[in-house]
Amino acid sequence: MSKKTSFHAVCRWTFNAGKGGFVPADMRPAWGGQNLCTAGVVKLIKERIAPRLPEWVQLGFEVHYDTEINEQNVAEVSDALSEAGIYLAMITPGAHSHFGYGGIASLDPNERRKAEELGVRAVDLAYGPLKKNWHPDPAMAPSFVLWNGSYGYDLATVGIKQMYQNLKESIAKLCKYEAEKGGALYIGIEPKPNEGHPAMLLPTVASALLLFRRLEEEYGISRAKKGVNKEFGHSEMIGLDHVYDTVEELDNNAMVHMHLNSQGYNDGITLGGPGRFDIDHGTKINGFNIAIAGLLQEAGYHRWYGHDMQVRPYDNEEQGIDRVIRSILSWEACLKAAAEVDTKALLNALAERATAKAEDIMRNAVVEAHQSFNQMYKG
Repeated sequence: MSKKTSFHAVCRWTFNAGKGGFVPADMRPAWGGQNLCTAGVVKLIKERIAPRLPEWVQLGFEVHYDTEINEQNVAEVSDALSEAGIYLAMITPGAHSHFGYGGIASLDPNERRKAEELGVRAVDLAYGPLKKNWHPDPAMAPSFVLWNGSYGYDLATVGIKQMYQNLKESIAKLCKYEAEKGGALYIGIEPKPNEGHPAMLLPTVASALLLFRRLEEEYGISRAKKGVNKEFGHSEMIGLDHVYDTVEELDNNAMVHMHLNSQGYNDGITLGGPGRFDIDHGTKINGFNIAIAGLLQEAGYHRWYGHDMQVRPYDNEEQGIDRVIRSILSWEACLKAAAEVDTKALLNALAERATAKAEDIMRNAVVEAHQSFNQMYKG
């Protein structure tokens, strides 16, 4: 029996020349400027990443409109995706690249209008020239993620309430527009607590879940195919429990997309973690991720796993490619280990307060995941 297909998406933004700031901005010159366009990234994924993955992995692609994909390059990117056998997994309006004063939540009506127009154009691109790049199974239709990097503020005033109201109205309007186009996309909010403003609207999973419930109550927006882009790292950054986040997301039938990454502290090797800036390591093998994988399997989640990650500032191109492969294989190893956990024995141990036995079960799962990773990576 062949293994069930596992859907992994690679992000355009992972492939950059360098981070800049306090580290080199030109560490990977072959990935910089005119050297690597978005269609070129698709070709790179096909030639350098796909051959090193298990046969059951189906690849997808994630892009920001309009900095990474737009009306000028979409035909070339679409053709590259078709040729590579890679599907559009996620598109997001990159409002944070243009609007620093709240975006669709802005109290500046001109900025808000322009940010709304950006979202509409992104929907049009997804339903237009990119439609041929959707997976044929409607359950695998692309996610349309609203990343809240521009939904922020730095002054404590009564204006925050109006920003939240603007946000609800604008998202409701966008959802209605998408419904008129066909209502086939999965629309997700990506919560983020502390980037790129000192304070953010929708900082947590609970914030995003509540927002969609309010949209249903106030504007009649159906919550079907609406929910959260699960971002492991954003919860980690403020010390929240991303395992419990998963319970909330699944309990509300709101897991529409996932961004797998790690802020580093939870594998006992890589530094980082709560209180640090957004590091976006690739997926790590640890007990947290195995627990999340188990919850997803129990709930029957079978959509895209996006690898929202940055290669290390000191990686060259070859090492950067290897980071992406390691992230995908690490998650596959977590899935395999989760499937092999004796859940009945685990729950019995917890019921009997034999927590050391429960810990042993999860520790053994971590060991097995590392062994699976080694086999896949070498194979």
